Amino acid sequence: MPDTTDRLLDAILPHVPFDGWTETAFRAALAEAGVDPVVGRGLVPRGALDLAAAYHRRGDAAMVQALSGADLEGMRFRDKVAHAVRLRLEQAGDREVVRRGTTLFSLPHHAPEGARLLWGTADAIWTALGDTADDVNWYTKRATLSGVYGATVLYWLGDDSPDHADTWAFLDRRIADVMQIEKAKAQLRDNRVLGTLLAGPLKLMERIRPPAAQRRDDLPGGRPLA
Repeated sequence: MPDTTDRLLDAILPHVPFDGWTETAFRAALAEAGVDPVVGRGLVPRGALDLAAAYHRRGDAAMVQALSGADLEGMRFRDKVAHAVRLRLEQAGDREVVRRGTTLFSLPHHAPEGARLLWGTADAIWTALGDTADDVNWYTKRATLSGVYGATVLYWLGDDSPDHADTWAFLDRRIADVMQIEKAKAQLRDNRVLGTLLAGPLKLMERIRPPAAQRRDDLPGGRPLA
């Protein structure tokens, strides 16, 4: 049986295309889910904003589950990444719901949270694909993929091509651009002159480590859905 937060999230979704992720939609969800407003505020203190973040994380979880059952044998790594991004978009649900969320998290006071959610998606993809980076590459991979995913979502929102074929072509081009950057970085490291000049800075960057694999669940809106 869905927990109360799940029930609220399911209840608000039909209202979002019309009212957005707003207090109006949140109150309607409380009424339809039969949840006491005090209890609802205790679970999601920021109301619709917390539910919008929960909706995004639900999509990430669905993507990870779909990816775990996908046959990636023999695929190039760049194709695995593209496939994971495509799976994530396929789990995004109603485009108008996503559009409303994109608008919400583009507002200046919500933009930092929107960036964290994009980062979380990129992290989920890299982790699901078995990324083992333990240096500065842990950050650069996620930062780059966050940009790719964010740009692809915006393209997808306006794409009316059959089966979103134009979106997948756009995604392939973005992945190809990233691979060119990685190729350039490798060439830079292998260049005898530049490699020597950058030896010091690169050595310092090698000391950078990813954060500890832990998550705080005591922050408002920070608890993942069950």
